[in-house]
Amino acid sequence: MSAMDEARRRNRAVWEAGNWDAVAPRVEAVGPRLLDSIGDVGPGVRLLDVGTGSGGAVAIPAAQRGAEVVGADITDAWFADARRRAEEAGVEVEWVVGDAVELPYEDASFDVVTSTFGHMFAPDHEAAARELVRVCRPGGTIGLACWTPDGHMGRFFMSLGALLPAPPAGFKPPGAWGVEPYVRGLLEPLGVTLEARRTTVLIEAPSAELQMWFFEANFGPVVMAKAALGEERWASARAGLLAILDEINMRDDGTMAAEYGYLETIGRTAE
Repeated sequence: MSAMDEARRRNRAVWEAGNWDAVAPRVEAVGPRLLDSIGDVGPGVRLLDVGTGSGGAVAIPAAQRGAEVVGADITDAWFADARRRAEEAGVEVEWVVGDAVELPYEDASFDVVTSTFGHMFAPDHEAAARELVRVCRPGGTIGLACWTPDGHMGRFFMSLGALLPAPPAGFKPPGAWGVEPYVRGLLEPLGVTLEARRTTVLIEAPSAELQMWFFEANFGPVVMAKAALGEERWASARAGLLAILDEINMRDDGTMAAEYGYLETIGRTAE
C-alpha cells in the first residue's frame, strides 16, 4: 500500500469514528449560506455534495430548494442518519460512497459541486481539485467552505495534529484549502474563475468543558487522537486543547461561544 493510499485509509477511519451526525448541526448554518452565494440552486439543477456526512449542511437544503442532489462521502457510516434526515425533511437525495480524489462519476455530470469541510481532508489536494472540476459541467459552479489555518478551528486541528504521528511524505495540511492564494493555485490552472471571502460560523456550548467532552465523545479526529495517545498522554493533551477553548471563548458567564473562521470559495468553470 502506498503512503497516499494509507493516508486515505486513515482518513476514512477518522470520519467513521465518533458520531458525525451529532457534530453536524453545529456547523450546518454554513451550507445554506454557501447555497445562497452560489445562487440559482433549484429545479433543473443537478448538484453533487462531496464529503456530505449525514447531509444536513448542503445536500438536504439543496434538495429542499428543488435541486436533484447526490451526497457523496468517503464512508457510508452516516447514510442511515442521512436517509432519516432527508425523510424528515420530505426530500429525496441519492447517497453514494465516493472518495474526493476518485469520484464515481463521468466528466461534466453536475451543474454544481459543493463541499463544506469535506474534500479539504483528502490527502491529495491536487487530485481532489481535479475531481471537483472534472465532474462539474462547463459553465457550472463549485462551492467550497474550508477552515482557515489561522482561525480557531484551524488552530484546534493543528494542535491536535501535533500530538499524533507525523503524516506521510508529501502530505499537505487540510487548512491549506482555507488560504485563498493556495486555492487559486489549485483551481485557476484548471480553468476555474474564483471569488473568495473569509467569514465565520458561531459554535456554542453550555461550557468549554462540555464542548471538550462533546468533541471527545463525537468528533472523529478527537476520538481517534484520544484512542491513539492512551489515558496518560491524553490527559495532558486534553488540558492543552481545553485551554484553547477557554482562550477563544467569547463569553464570561460560564457558557461557551466562539466564531470559527472559514474561507468560502465560489468557482465558475470555463464554458
